Amino acid sequence: MTYQETLDYLYSQLPMFTRIGSAAIKKDLTNTLALCEHLGNPQQSFKTIHIAGTNGKGSTSHMLASILQEAGYKTGLYTSPHLRDFRERIRINGEMIPEQKVVEFVVANKEQFENIQPSFFEMTVAMCFQYFAEEKVDIAIIETGLGGRLDSTNIIHPLLSIITNIGFDHMDMLGDTLPKIAFEKAGIIKKEVPVVIGEYHPETFPVFMEKARETKSKISLATQGVNVLYFNSRLFESAFDVQFQFGEYWKNVSCDLTGIYQQKNIGTVLAALEPIRRSGFKITEKDVRNGLLHVKKNTRLAGRWQVLKNQPTIICDTGHNVDGIAYVVKQLANQKYDNLHMVIGMVKDKDVNKVLSMLPKGATYYFTKAAIPRAMDEKELQAIAVTHGLKGQTYASVKEALQAAEKSALVSDLIFVGGSTFVVAEVV
Repeated sequence: MTYQETLDYLYSQLPMFTRIGSAAIKKDLTNTLALCEHLGNPQQSFKTIHIAGTNGKGSTSHMLASILQEAGYKTGLYTSPHLRDFRERIRINGEMIPEQKVVEFVVANKEQFENIQPSFFEMTVAMCFQYFAEEKVDIAIIETGLGGRLDSTNIIHPLLSIITNIGFDHMDMLGDTLPKIAFEKAGIIKKEVPVVIGEYHPETFPVFMEKARETKSKISLATQGVNVLYFNSRLFESAFDVQFQFGEYWKNVSCDLTGIYQQKNIGTVLAALEPIRRSGFKITEKDVRNGLLHVKKNTRLAGRWQVLKNQPTIICDTGHNVDGIAYVVKQLANQKYDNLHMVIGMVKDKDVNKVLSMLPKGATYYFTKAAIPRAMDEKELQAIAVTHGLKGQTYASVKEALQAAEKSALVSDLIFVGGSTFVVAEVV
């Protein structure tokens, strides 16, 4: 099989969330356990950090990986979904898994796939674990795909669990209240493994406290241990000071991730350093500063309040649920421009009405759809948007929509591209 033939097999033969939605999600860990058992349980041969949350888990994962790389550790990073290349999901020190490794894994295990019938995500998790084991990583940052308790990644026993925050997303699978969603995310908390909670919420924190009590896990709240102060989001980097609970004060720290929501993620990352160090990893202040400053270079992270072009300024962001869009709208309000152009596409299973109701009314809209089956038709999106006072034309592809926006925009205008990770994937 060639690499392209291998991808075609994976995309067409295995149930895939981006193609068929929730039907691709398996309700237990049976398939992942069976695949990893067949492979000799490679996930047991390296140290891990497990990260869950509604928003911020991708940025948090990449920042931690960057810091550990700067500290000299061979660092695996597993994230999802990918933007342009399947191999983005599985990286070591920023480098994607080689095409040949993907082919070899699928060819060697095709018979097992047909016996076990895993989902696309289950197969990818097993591939990740085997690759990290073969390459003898010092540590791997493992991001959950969806939820936590029944997520395919949840067969690891990490040295630290992190839950960034809880918001309303994937409610058809995770529950329709914040405590129900928190219960699913809390499933990554393991026996006697410390857990860092990124944000306090009165409805969800008791859920985490109860789970940590059951598992005898030390629980800490990031905002009680670390305070990120004077956060200044500039076009290409953010700058801030950091006050630690035990007295240290760092001035003039910089990060190449500029979204205002990164202030909370950075606090979560810094709060995670203490338990990581207690596990034997040596991480200096210099490692942390360099890691935060070079996240994009070290890990190749893309699509988080990313400036694509100037004159006119074009910015994209993968925020796609209510909480994510709230930050996008807040950050747009802080930008300087003459006119705002919004290239927007969404998927069918999001809270489309709620998201559209939050978007700025005075902008010109370019309604479109990403090239995936779950994408909402652009005309349907436009029809709903009109009821929320949003005006604009429809375009059959993201490329056409962006071209139209660029044609209409003045050099002093701002073009925003988002609404869905899959829309952003077509422009980065």
